Order: sequence, then structure tokens, then C-alpha cells
Amino acid sequence: MKTPEDSNSMEEDAATQPRPRKHYSPDLVRPMYARPSLLGPTPRHSIPEQGMAPGTAYSLIHDELILDGSSRFNLATFCSTWMEPEAHRLMSETFDKNMIDKDEYPQTAELEMRCVRMLAELWRSPDPERTIGTSTIGSSEACMLGGLALKWRWRNRMRKLGKTTGQPNLVMGSNTQVCWHKFARYWDVEPREVPLEGNEVVTDPERAAQACDENTIGVVAVLGSTFTGDYENVLALSAALDRLQEQTGLDIPIHVDGASGGFVAPFLQPELVWDFRLPRVKSINTSGHKYGLVYPGVGWIVWRELEDLDPDLIFNVDYLGGAMPTLAINFSRPASQIVAQYYNLIRLGKAGYRAIHEACQEVAVELADQIASLGPFEMLSTGHDLPVLAWTLKERANWSLYDLSDRLRDRGWQVPTYRMPASRQDTAVQRVVVRNGFTHDLAGMLLRDIRRHLDWFATQPGFKPSLQGAGFHH
Repeated sequence: MKTPEDSNSMEEDAATQPRPRKHYSPDLVRPMYARPSLLGPTPRHSIPEQGMAPGTAYSLIHDELILDGSSRFNLATFCSTWMEPEAHRLMSETFDKNMIDKDEYPQTAELEMRCVRMLAELWRSPDPERTIGTSTIGSSEACMLGGLALKWRWRNRMRKLGKTTGQPNLVMGSNTQVCWHKFARYWDVEPREVPLEGNEVVTDPERAAQACDENTIGVVAVLGSTFTGDYENVLALSAALDRLQEQTGLDIPIHVDGASGGFVAPFLQPELVWDFRLPRVKSINTSGHKYGLVYPGVGWIVWRELEDLDPDLIFNVDYLGGAMPTLAINFSRPASQIVAQYYNLIRLGKAGYRAIHEACQEVAVELADQIASLGPFEMLSTGHDLPVLAWTLKERANWSLYDLSDRLRDRGWQVPTYRMPASRQDTAVQRVVVRNGFTHDLAGMLLRDIRRHLDWFATQPGFKPSLQGAGFHH
């Protein structure tokens, strides 16, 4: 039987022994790569039963992402891959804001409207303060909205004439971006493609006008083809449609897909007439995350005048006791990219955008000259529209452009090779998109690597050319 003295002794012994830590986690003190969570298999297809320390999770994911290519060496993408630290800071301060909550975040909504007004003025809207537009997740959503507005406008006109509305079509070149084909499929519109002929890299405006009829909701003109960077001639298209109206009475509107060119042409080619100076141009979209110089996740669409957007496509939400129009397809979406766009517009101003795009164009034009001088390549574009250059092989060789793309990856370069659109699919093209941050120094490094691989191909007479390569998309 224990005595009181025995109990006291046991309590004293217990007090001198280290107490077990019930909440001890070895992940908190062990060296990073000796932590249990990093010694076992990585959770891949099911949520793990237990979590892990924040630093462990970060290191695990960070290390996996090392396998991704460097975004700065990605010469396939049109998307921005560099922004200033101050823009990073503003974006991090607004990550938690939902753009659709205009009543909760009225000043963010105000910044969005300021951007719309600035773009309307940049694109020569007759009344920038009164017209309407919106931010979107990207140009694809903006194109959907532009297409819907065209369809609604056409449908209303046909109903007034007492005609059927069951067979709308949209005229576009075969070089348009895939989002337009998505629009046609999602909203039951016939995509009436105008194929490229001969050595064409953009759509012929006369043949585009000839493809129109009374069921045509509009014509899409691309200001900066994703295949070669060339502008379509919007002025010539407008004139061709003017003649069509004189001959047939058909009044066909134009939507300009300025995903890239909408932020380039006003600064590099201000004399070019492609925008709302043409009354037939009813809407323009652009990607803020391309030559608008914002990280991926923001696009814009602006209509020439308020009357060019059917009221049925506008929804109103409360905004500081009033009504705020909203017309984006997406509901919840991040506000940070919109804040970053406004930052760029006021930080850079027109002079800053012009300086950046002029620097990109200078690099593109010089690099095009250097690549042309190498011998095997025929240049299709040389950076004089968008700062984009594209080339093909002059003649068959024991290697292909797909092989060159593959070998350039040995130093991290991602230079896409792909085939031209329908009717020109026999032509394989290689392309470089020059963006903010791709300097003359980097261009020189790329050129040296191209030369190195051409020298290697010359030493391999038995090499067989590949007819297809990695999954680059124009």
C-alpha cells in the first residue's frame, strides 16, 4: 500500500522527467529534405489523410515546378512574363478581391471603368465617356461577347424585316484564333471561313466581303495574326463592305480581334486606320495580358457606341446606391489583373507603351535580318506589324523545323513550329514572339544557338527530318 510519502516522491520524480510533447511535429524542426512528408510518395490523385507543414508543402511544389520551362525563354507565348515590383505589390494586395463584387469593392470597379474609357479613347471611339465596355478573363471571353453582340444585332434586324433567324453565319479567315470556332459552336453560328490562297498569310478583304449574305452577323478582322504577327487590312475590308452595301443593301458590321494588335498599333502605327474611325467597326477586343503588359488573366472589349450593344446583354447590379452594368460571361474573377492594368496605363502612359513596343520591334526586326542571313530560312514576317517574326525552310533538308525546335530546348528555348491553317497546311512555320524583357542580348544568345544546331545538322547526313513535333499552339 502506497503511503503519502511514496506519492510525494513519485510526483517529485515526474517533475524531474521531460514531459512528452503531445503536439510535437517532426516536420517543424527536422531539416527540410529529411522531413517525413518528403521521404514518402507525393500526394497525386487523392487528398492525403494528414497535412504537412506550410514550408514542406511549398518546397514540394516548388521543386516540382523546376521542371517547367523558363517563362522568359518561352518565345511561343504572346503573354506577358515580366512586370515591375510595384505591380507585383499591388496585385498581392488585391488577390482577395472579387471583381464581380462591385458594391463591396466600388473603387476597384471604378478603376475598371477608367481602363474602359482609356481604351475607348485610344481606339478613337466617337464618345469615350459614354460608350460601354468591360474587362474579361482574356480575349477569348471578350470575343464571345463581341460575337454575341453581333448575333443579337443581326437577329433584331431580321425580326424587324419579318425574316427567319435560324441560320446566322460569321465570316472569318482560316487564320483566326480557335476562340472564334468555339463561339460558333457554342452559340450555333455557322463559321464561314475564307481560306488563305497562294502565299497569303492574312485574309483577303474582297473575298471576305464576297462570303457575306443576309444571314451574316459580321466579319472578324484580326489585328495581328497568331501565325505570323501580320495585321489584316481593316480599312480595305471596310471599303469592300461599303461597296457590298451599295450593291445589295447589306449592312455588315466588323469586329476587330485586336488580342495583340489592339495594344500595339496605336503606339507603333498610329497612322494605321483600323479602329473606331471606321463607322463599320462596332467592337474591338484586346488582351491586357499580352502587349497590354499584364500577367495572364485579363482581356478587354469596348463597343464603338453604347447603342452597338443590345440592352438584353447587359445586367445591372447595385453600385453605391445606383446601377452598375455588368456584361461579362464569367461571374467571379480576380480584380488584381485589372488593378495591374490600370497601374500600367498610368505608370507608362502613351510614351512608355510606345518606348517598350519600339524596343521590342527593334529586337524583332534585327533578329529577323540575322536569321534571314543564315541561309536556310525564308522569312514570312519580320516584325514590322507586331514584333513577331516567322520563317519557313527554303527547301527540304535532312532536318526539319520541328527538329530545330526540339534541339533548341537543350538550353531552355521554346521556339514553336506548327503548320499554317487550312489550304496552306503543307507549310511548316517557326515563330518568335518578342515581348517586353526579350533583349538584344537574349536575341544574340538565341541566334548563336540556332547557328550551333545548324552546324550539328550539317555533320549528320543520315539524320531523318521529323514531320511533327511537340504540342505548340499558335
